[in-house]
Amino acid sequence: MNTSVSSASQIPSTPAHDSGRVPPGSLVVNPKWKRTELIKILQEKLPLIFEDGLGVVDFHPSGDVAVIYLPETDLVAGTAYRRKLVKLHKAGKMRGIILMERTPMTEQYLSDIQTFGVINLGLVLLFVASQTEAASLLIQMVNEQYKPQSNPFRVMRRGQSVDASVQATVQLIPKLGAVKANALLQRFGSIEAIARASPEELTEVVGKSSANNIRTFFEFNTKPKR
Repeated sequence: MNTSVSSASQIPSTPAHDSGRVPPGSLVVNPKWKRTELIKILQEKLPLIFEDGLGVVDFHPSGDVAVIYLPETDLVAGTAYRRKLVKLHKAGKMRGIILMERTPMTEQYLSDIQTFGVINLGLVLLFVASQTEAASLLIQMVNEQYKPQSNPFRVMRRGQSVDASVQATVQLIPKLGAVKANALLQRFGSIEAIARASPEELTEVVGKSSANNIRTFFEFNTKPKR
């Protein structure tokens, strides 16, 4: 595996992903992003480690977090991004995050990514307006990884605040407001778990009528498309 470290870093050129390890305060980057505006911004703030063999993953802010960045050009090119998201979902123990470049041109793809990426695959969706904003968010992720109890990107546990983007996606379910969406996430912990919950389990949290709406929604959105 080839690994290179940007000139801004003094970290030795050793495999950044040995045993899933990313050096504290560093960002592992897919080499395809070299010579982009995004990297110019990042390398002023962080040690960057360019690592071959990341596959569909664009960035690793830590050993257990994998980020795919979907810029406007990728989104308007077609639905190839779906294959990337599926591969990220299959990454096992990795916490998958989608950074979507949200612009007037990409707004038409938002519903598909929310339904397919977040509801069906259980990934976290975050929005950025540009590469500059994406860089700021990646820097924040790296800095927050090593602050206990302060990282909003780690797996949510009961009692912690619900990620706003995940809650907004749950609210796509018809007739389900913010209060019930929050209650569901606090009880089940993730969208995937909500989708797997039985009607009886859902009824305990949101009542029979809402439970029926939730089951109907997931059955429609997760069945194979012809």
